[in-house]
Amino acid sequence: MADAGVPDLYRTVSTEILVDAPILALRRDRITTATGEATREVVEHFGAAAVVAVRETADGGRAMMLVRQYRRPVGRYLWELPAGILDLVGEDPLTGAQRELAEEAGLAASTWHLLGDIVTSPGTSEEMCRIFLAEDIRPLTAEESAALPVADDEEADMIRRWVDVDEAVDMVRRGEVENSIAVAGILHLYAGTRRKVTEPFANRSGLASRRSAGQAPGTDMKHVR
Repeated sequence: MADAGVPDLYRTVSTEILVDAPILALRRDRITTATGEATREVVEHFGAAAVVAVRETADGGRAMMLVRQYRRPVGRYLWELPAGILDLVGEDPLTGAQRELAEEAGLAASTWHLLGDIVTSPGTSEEMCRIFLAEDIRPLTAEESAALPVADDEEADMIRRWVDVDEAVDMVRRGEVENSIAVAGILHLYAGTRRKVTEPFANRSGLASRRSAGQAPGTDMKHVR
């Protein structure tokens, strides 16, 4: 499990799965290092896609969609981007982002760009997230909305809010946006980043590799063991 350009110094001696849960797994690797060998625990993750959805305002400015959702690991609500895990076999990040924008914000977009990719917590997790810019926004039609799954659990009380882009940047500065994916997306937008959505995504999910083996496209990997 070595990346291109990484010296052979870091080799996997052994690996074992300690926990195999629906949306993540915990793996223990024994690896070689510059001074011998070490044990590292790794949280396996499917990878994720997030959306900075932007619309023009009546006064000629720009607003972006933020959602506020309860997150059990930190025990509080966070301002975030519409986002979700890439848990369907064969689903590319752009399709996943379009799905999440519809499900979490009730929106669709006709213009898409790549903002960037981030590794959310490289000391413990393999999770990577691809962040997209969505423009030319429209609300879903009644037919499109009816086809969506019913929001449940933490998504049932999710708050949606259009926030002026400059205000979103100020929310980051004031520490009101703590989610790392949202911080990265807001600052990419502020910096004017626009890249091609076809750029390679270096997501190397061990969880997806294991769960997708032998499964049909579109299979929900959360239910595969």
